[in-house]
Amino acid sequence: MTATSSEIQSDAGAAVEDMPQHEVELSTVAAEKVRSLLEQEGRTDLRLRVAVQPGGCSGLIYQLYFDERILDGDALRDFSGVQVVVDKMSVPYLTWAKIDFEDTISKQGFTIDNPNAGGSCACGDSFH
Repeated sequence: MTATSSEIQSDAGAAVEDMPQHEVELSTVAAEKVRSLLEQEGRTDLRLRVAVQPGGCSGLIYQLYFDERILDGDALRDFSGVQVVVDKMSVPYLTWAKIDFEDTISKQGFTIDNPNAGGSCACGDSFH
């Protein structure tokens, strides 16, 4: 039996609808790509987790991955059925960041436009 969104509990025991919301934006194109990837995997229990981790040549790197967990302190936002989760330590770094998906002849992948980044490295994979 599949749980409804009101029945889903975080690993910390709180109901999903009681969780704080973050300010990360997910474009319609990116949401469609996430939905497509989840359908390919046959998984409807996963969320897109966006995080900031130490690393890269500029000091911080973005991490995007699918996660079935919701941890204590996570912030969640739903984009037409695609749930995006951000951990409490990453929320300040990602406020008003916009996630998009680019599919051109020169590049394919998710992009993050982050107004909080003071600068980035030449490769574009890390920021400060």
